[in-house]
Amino acid sequence: MHAGTREDGALHLAPSQPNAGFAASPEATGDPDCPPEHAKMGHCTPKSGSEPVVDASKSGTDLPPGDAPAPAPPDDWYADRIFPASEMARSRDEMMKENGGQTLTFLSFNLAEYQARQGRNGYRWDGEGWYGGDINRLTVKSEGEGTFGEGVEEAEVQLLYSRAVGPYFNLQAGVRQDLGPRPRRTYATVGFEGLAPYWFEVEGALFLSNKGDVLGRLEGYYDQRITQRLILQPRAEVNFALQDVPENGIGSGLSDVELGLRLRYEVRKEFAPYIGVEWARKVGDTARYARAAGEDADVINFVAGIRFWF
Repeated sequence: MHAGTREDGALHLAPSQPNAGFAASPEATGDPDCPPEHAKMGHCTPKSGSEPVVDASKSGTDLPPGDAPAPAPPDDWYADRIFPASEMARSRDEMMKENGGQTLTFLSFNLAEYQARQGRNGYRWDGEGWYGGDINRLTVKSEGEGTFGEGVEEAEVQLLYSRAVGPYFNLQAGVRQDLGPRPRRTYATVGFEGLAPYWFEVEGALFLSNKGDVLGRLEGYYDQRITQRLILQPRAEVNFALQDVPENGIGSGLSDVELGLRLRYEVRKEFAPYIGVEWARKVGDTARYARAAGEDADVINFVAGIRFWF
């Protein structure tokens, strides 16, 4: 409607012109109960088989709500009229890589520490590096421990293909190679890692050795911020075995449990020294093998180290 005046000055209303973006009559939608102007404002939805007649000049957020297929992306790039099309195609490809498709390199050591043990002090490391993008990556993991003056006791390296299966989790598959003085094994490996609800970092894997041994591992930790720089990290790890592996001192079932508590100070996000305590317990036949070798099945270690990444 629009306002008008008579010659005597009185105000009167006159019919307005139909909306230029839609047909004037409800029949244009095929649904008299849902006129185009009401459909445009989202007040109703035309019955199946009927769609509002939309002004072809409208696009983007000017379009009425609905579930129609998205319009095709533009292919008439204006810059192609000025610059060579091949050069502009290369520029657009680089832009897409820089906004989520780039290839990156990352290396981190969550544990790189000195361990004050009962009688024999030692060291431990746990690190990971990867090369790739957001979806597909080549990942290398390594962890192990040793005693000063006696060398490395246990060590392993994993080479994995990592595939993102969601915003927070990766599936991984590859090989693991054991190192150190004990009989060495090569394993086929399948596992996962990711960020669970409530910000728990979790990781798990199954290992099938070239001797037919099946092992499992589950670990996780949580960063509890005390201040912006001071962080307390509880950490847990459990290991399993499907059968006894006496040459490696591993018993079937639950073989060992580790619980740790580390307090770190982030000098920078990439560099954080820490101190803490760790309790390790061998269980079942694994504990029996340890005692037979003259080792303690239950130990408490005080640790100091550096967590870093780049």
